[in-house]
Amino acid sequence: MRIPRIYLPVTFSLGAHVELDEASAHHVRSVLRLKKGHSLSLFDGQGFEYDSVLVQVSKKSVILVAESAGRCDTESRLVIYLGLGISRGERMDFAIQKSVELGVAGVSPLFTERTVVKLDANRALQKQSHWQKVAQHASEQSGRARVPEVNPPQPFLSWLKECSGLKLFLDPHSTLSLGDSDTVPDCVSLLSGPEGGFSPLEREQVLDAGFTGIRLGPRILRTETAVLAGVALLQAAWGDFGFRG
Repeated sequence: MRIPRIYLPVTFSLGAHVELDEASAHHVRSVLRLKKGHSLSLFDGQGFEYDSVLVQVSKKSVILVAESAGRCDTESRLVIYLGLGISRGERMDFAIQKSVELGVAGVSPLFTERTVVKLDANRALQKQSHWQKVAQHASEQSGRARVPEVNPPQPFLSWLKECSGLKLFLDPHSTLSLGDSDTVPDCVSLLSGPEGGFSPLEREQVLDAGFTGIRLGPRILRTETAVLAGVALLQAAWGDFGFRG
């Protein structure tokens, strides 16, 4: 039986009792239906993982004790910051979940001209909180050492000004592929558009900001497909998929 992983961003002391937060306690008690004596793996988001045992499971609290600690070395050597055009409903959740599983270091949801999702300030905060939970659960499931930050939704142009590393964007109109690059970066800012892609003006703005467009083959991909293909391609070329050095 696979040992469940739980993210708990606290300082651990071996042998000390640790109480889970309400959401994690509910997951352990009501979803996983674990009992006293079951094993859990906790990770703190700072690169450490703790083999733990449940010592109390009740309606009021779930308490465990950390018995041993070790480094969790599952982060990619390639740092990928993803700028992701906001798409509707489950497509956005899916794109964030799978990009976290594939190893991105951070996600920035972006408003663009063709973004059909309208969010006021309160709704934007709610969405950010929801997407952060999606990232957390994806990190727990995939064995990651850290939980990538999902930033507050922001205008597309604001994100362009913040980018670092090699700047790439997924562009079906480009004649270039990733194989045309001689660069071996340790950091990439990857931009992926919303449903309907970028407008002609936005494409010019992206190029003016120093981004290079790359094409993912001759077919037109859905937004949630394109971003996953792009991240996987980066990991295969320069990250930890193991196809090079």
